[in-house]
Amino acid sequence: MERLWGLLQRAQLLSPRSSQTVYQRVEGPWKGHLEEEEEDGEETLAHFCPMELKGPEPLGSRPRQPNLIPWAAAGRRAAPYLVLTALLIFTGAFLLGYVAFRGSCQACGDSVLVVSEDVNYEPDLDFHRGTLYWSDLQAMFLQFLGEGRLEDTIRETSLRERVAGSAGMAALTQDIRAALSRQKLDHVWTDTHYVGLQFPDPAHPNTLHWVDEAGKVGEQLPLEDPDVYCPYSAIGNVTGELVYAHYGRPEDLQDLRARGVDPAGRLLLVRVGVISFAQKVTNAQDFGAQGVLIYPEPADFSQDPHKPSLSSQQAVYGHVHLGTGDPYTPGFPSFNQTQFPPVASSGLPSIPAQPISADIASRLLRKLKGPVAPQEWQGSLLGSPYHLGPGPGLRLVVNNHRTSTPINNIFGCIEGRSEPDHYVVIGAQRDAWGPGAAKSAVGTAILLELVRTFSSMVSNGFRPRRSLLFISWDGGDFGSVGSTEWLEGYLSVLHLKAVVYVSLDNAVLGDDKFHAKTSPLLTSLIESVLKQVDSPNHSGQTLYEQVVFTNPSWDAEVIRPLPMDSSAYSFTAFVGVPAVEFSFMEDDQAYPFLHTKEDTYENLHKVLQGRLPAVAQAVAQLAGQLLIRLSHDRLLPLDFGRYGDVVLRHIGNLNEFSGDLKARGLTLQWVYSARGDYIRAAEKLRQEIYSSEERDERLTRMYNVRIMRVEFYFLSQYVSPADSPFRHIFMGRGDHTLGALLDHLRLLRSNSSGTPGATSSAVFQESRFRRQLALLTWTLQGAANALSGDVWNIDNSF
Repeated sequence: MERLWGLLQRAQLLSPRSSQTVYQRVEGPWKGHLEEEEEDGEETLAHFCPMELKGPEPLGSRPRQPNLIPWAAAGRRAAPYLVLTALLIFTGAFLLGYVAFRGSCQACGDSVLVVSEDVNYEPDLDFHRGTLYWSDLQAMFLQFLGEGRLEDTIRETSLRERVAGSAGMAALTQDIRAALSRQKLDHVWTDTHYVGLQFPDPAHPNTLHWVDEAGKVGEQLPLEDPDVYCPYSAIGNVTGELVYAHYGRPEDLQDLRARGVDPAGRLLLVRVGVISFAQKVTNAQDFGAQGVLIYPEPADFSQDPHKPSLSSQQAVYGHVHLGTGDPYTPGFPSFNQTQFPPVASSGLPSIPAQPISADIASRLLRKLKGPVAPQEWQGSLLGSPYHLGPGPGLRLVVNNHRTSTPINNIFGCIEGRSEPDHYVVIGAQRDAWGPGAAKSAVGTAILLELVRTFSSMVSNGFRPRRSLLFISWDGGDFGSVGSTEWLEGYLSVLHLKAVVYVSLDNAVLGDDKFHAKTSPLLTSLIESVLKQVDSPNHSGQTLYEQVVFTNPSWDAEVIRPLPMDSSAYSFTAFVGVPAVEFSFMEDDQAYPFLHTKEDTYENLHKVLQGRLPAVAQAVAQLAGQLLIRLSHDRLLPLDFGRYGDVVLRHIGNLNEFSGDLKARGLTLQWVYSARGDYIRAAEKLRQEIYSSEERDERLTRMYNVRIMRVEFYFLSQYVSPADSPFRHIFMGRGDHTLGALLDHLRLLRSNSSGTPGATSSAVFQESRFRRQLALLTWTLQGAANALSGDVWNIDNSF
């Protein structure tokens, strides 16, 4: 362009001064006419006015001017070049703008919304720093996050008594609320629930006695600590022969039967671990057992002589309610003055259970006869192999009593700027049976440190797009009672407003392995954040690099399903909110002191060999950066296409039975069709976001609403929350789930249908299968329809 302009100027200088015709208003007798004048030299500014052009003058009336190159002629010749150059500039600018827009689009990926580190994905200005980029927020967050405070808070919290309902817990509640009130939060409050908790009876402790062949009660076996018990165990006394049942899984009990040892009518001795206490007791009850004794097997813990180990006189605490929340008000919030129907949770066991120490377990194992236990069932308590039994008779007496107890959840909130009605929730259990250093002190310390850090960020110009909700839960050791009661109380609101829940419970149980128990929607975001956090014990590596060094398939190494005993489980399976719980583990070995009186700060520090502060800070960094992305990204970074892969993986299991179903005139075609509709709906939404105007706030909010409710779409709308609270078809419990359908299909190849006296639940039933298939198919189809958006956009050709 500059070159062309130079040529034009040169042409002007080289050419003779040209004559130009201008028109001027004529005054006097010729008023109303225009006079033509010759003007040499510089351009005259003409004032435009109504003109009357004169006709052609007679030939020779004016001197003929030489035929020279005028300025106007040069301009006319250059006009095409000017137009072409302008078009090229416009096209180049458009392409640059398009590329920049695509780079800032948060939907650039196969099926997940991704934000580059270098783009400004939230362009709003604050008064102190101007535009806040991701790198700015990350640097600000790390600047205010302090390591020393974490260690001090963990130590101080673990020294305080904080059993739910105790005086110590009441004092801690006041202190934590006061700490939140000192920060720059928009709202701080508590809510109180009156729940039914079960405690041991000091006047009538639980007991265990030998019973001889005549049924006479003999010597009492000492239960070293009368405070160790199983909340929500059935009350009463039972007598039966002892049988060793490994971890008490269904496959363990089936194996016992296959080896000629029937669990029915007997007391089962099972090991801590693999599944929850509640699942062990429920399985034993389903197989007809009379009661359950649960002990910690030393072989299941680290054998490193340089690390502390659990005392052989120590038993492990654990509730046995197969569910969450107050089991005496299932489906209803336990607020004061609420009138409840006289029902109890179906997850309450009908048989008693009691924890015992390894020392007592070794005495019981020595008495067992019968077949030798399989090699993988063996332990290290005896110098000889374990036997399955049966053994001598035992009498178990459980005298726990139920007490109505007030519990308090504490809340702090930073209101969002653009979407204040959408909440990113992070919480940690506050109560503990015993010192609870790993169980709840670490999570409480990280929660308080994150509150302080985000408060400092707000003071320095940060304001999240969505609201941040920080919660300290009470009653967690009784089965996430505080969190579940809150969810029950605000169920109609939270599934519309809660975006994600991040749990800080059980966050530091070691430092060698990292696990994330999570919804599939968060998998891609977790991968992204892992690349931003340094490993606490591998210098120069990020957590992601540490993980892939062990296993290139990072998600196979890290991602785990949400267990029922996690506070995050109810958010996803009950309310339909994606959730995650992080845990650092010790070489896949269980942390030996969890749920014991030896879960102290000192033991946790020794297990981690002095790296506790670094590991706790890594968790805080991980959780904090996750919160920033979830609360600050313009488009929610949830991988809504991931569930298509989940369904495909499960359909692979269903395909195994297609031949058996076809022989019965049944088909799985409708499930395949619904899965295809979901995949297409997810891809369509991704393309819509990709091609949309990024700055359109109305569209942004509309897309965010559709994205944040994907998890809710997988709650079956065809079952009652009161009867089946965990309605999620992939993670829930009940006949409506995909897992239940697979279990039912497996009966097609079992021998149960031909076994005399087999129960109806152990026989394939076509009517039940059809109902299960309908529930699964239409929940999946409903998720596809909801993801499609408006009803006129739904492909209804299924």
